[in-house]
Amino acid sequence: MLNFSHQTRVFLFLEPVDMRKSFRGLCMLVESVLKEDPASGDWFAFINRRQDRLKLLGWDGQGVWIWYKRLESGVFEKPALGPTRRPMEIDVTQLSLIINGIDLSTAKRRNRYRQAG
Repeated sequence: MLNFSHQTRVFLFLEPVDMRKSFRGLCMLVESVLKEDPASGDWFAFINRRQDRLKLLGWDGQGVWIWYKRLESGVFEKPALGPTRRPMEIDVTQLSLIINGIDLSTAKRRNRYRQAG
């Protein structure tokens, strides 16, 4: 089971990723495309072309781990952003919706306090 911290940044790669990539290949994508450190404590989400597999790459302070989910039916939904294919930052709530198969277009976020800055 994954524990979500609301302070954790999550980056979703919008371009399809070859799911044969493991630790080294995914870390290289994070470094080359995002210019981020895979050991930063942030999470990095990758979805394949058919959108039925998802990998999360993360650092727990001791090492890099991969969490992998393959759907038996259905697909993971990516946020609709038009022509941009650049990885985007999402929050852990959005990641949870994607993992659990919630339709992102019909999910409505209620107004909440947000600290300026």
